Amino acid sequence: MFIRSIYRTAMIRCSLCADAPCSKACGNIDPASMLRSVWFENEKTAASRFPEENPCEKCSAPCETACLRPHEVSIRNVMNRLHDQVKPMLEVSEPSDESALRTELCGIPLENPFLLSSSVVASTYDMCARAFEAGWAGAAFKTICSFDIHEASPRFSAITGDNGNIIGFKNIEQLSDHSVVENMEVFRKLKKNYPSKFILASIMGQNDEEWEELTRLCDENGADAIELNFSCPNMADGGLGSDIGQVPELVERFTRAARRGSKKPILAKLTPNVAFMSPAAEAAMRGGADGIAAINTIKSIIGVNPHTYVSAPAVHGMSAVGGYSGNAVRPIALRFVAELGQNPNLKDMHISAMGGVETWRDALEFILLGAGSVQVTTAVMQYGYRIIDDLKAGLNMYLAEMGVSGVSEIMGKGLESVSDTTDVLERDTILFPKFKHEKCIGCGRCMISCSDGGHQAIQLNAERRPVLDGKKCVGCHLCILVCPERAIVSARKRIKRTPAPKE
Repeated sequence: MFIRSIYRTAMIRCSLCADAPCSKACGNIDPASMLRSVWFENEKTAASRFPEENPCEKCSAPCETACLRPHEVSIRNVMNRLHDQVKPMLEVSEPSDESALRTELCGIPLENPFLLSSSVVASTYDMCARAFEAGWAGAAFKTICSFDIHEASPRFSAITGDNGNIIGFKNIEQLSDHSVVENMEVFRKLKKNYPSKFILASIMGQNDEEWEELTRLCDENGADAIELNFSCPNMADGGLGSDIGQVPELVERFTRAARRGSKKPILAKLTPNVAFMSPAAEAAMRGGADGIAAINTIKSIIGVNPHTYVSAPAVHGMSAVGGYSGNAVRPIALRFVAELGQNPNLKDMHISAMGGVETWRDALEFILLGAGSVQVTTAVMQYGYRIIDDLKAGLNMYLAEMGVSGVSEIMGKGLESVSDTTDVLERDTILFPKFKHEKCIGCGRCMISCSDGGHQAIQLNAERRPVLDGKKCVGCHLCILVCPERAIVSARKRIKRTPAPKE
């Protein structure tokens, strides 16, 4: 997050425009693409594409004049940083191809690990076609069912940050409102026109017969694999959706029913609205599943209007518990994926991970915890299919830097460092904070947090610079997290903890 914090302070007002005026005004580079790459933590690729001679150095910056927020976005400043600071530090050039991104899902080739997850972003032929053209490897189509779907309006709400970007997103949307026949026609057309793209058919049945029949139909009409939706929090009435995912016996039963309908790979999409996901995952495996998709959205309530007393989204004076997604849920999703990745009983199961992926770094975290593919929805809803450019380029550049020839080489590399208990952690040394006084503005935020939420180990000197009391500091690093200027870092060397005197 360090690079993002540096650059976003310079471009915090950027709107990431469609058909951006800044790029139209510039005759040398594509500043909109560069800004977007920086926004999505892909500044190294942006810098590698920068010309050797910096065209922005003496430019009058017509891009900033053309900006829809004139002179509020420091475009030239960001471009100069990319050229002058990032480009000279590049360890490798941008890879000439994307071969390192190739992977597979249950034996079926994928151009890259990135799929649209089952939702509104993959609900029509046109949408999937545009996503495929943009570079997505495939799509989990919006869940197909035989129910009569009529959506509420409005059906979305969100928690936003101080720059207006969505941090957490709530939806009360249900399943595909197109008929099974209509959706089968979409599959046939997609497979005909995009034979190399991966079609993951998400389905939900009401009984054994429907699970089997829907699986058979999707198989016959071009789906490469089937995803069983055992986890939608908005379809829980009558023993559907997340109600199934919370009962391993039902997961096994309906997976077994679906398996009768097809020999193609089957993934069980499981709910995070449980204490542990392994019981349901193992049940899916016993039922014949080849992989697990996780996580679906988390049951949530966002906000209560202080005047109407209704939570959001409000529909004629009523609301409902809905599914929570977005960047805020990623730590929870990572925890479940790690649980699945560490379970020896699931070692041969493909994990298709999702939950708060915006950047290539977010996706990498899931891969390092055992995911073989990564699905995305909320970030696409906020920023569009175009984010695939930076997802691919950023991950490709990382693999090149690490000298890794393919995604499979790093799958699960982070699992050994994860424990489900803190009892295993070393507690005999302290890693002190280190103050960078040249960056410090003297705000005192570190002192306040340490005083009221820590161990009273920081004071300000006469120049309003922090001074650490090593006898009181416990190395919790709260000060590092709250510093708005990133002027506090970790010391490189651990110090032996001095035992507190016994009374």
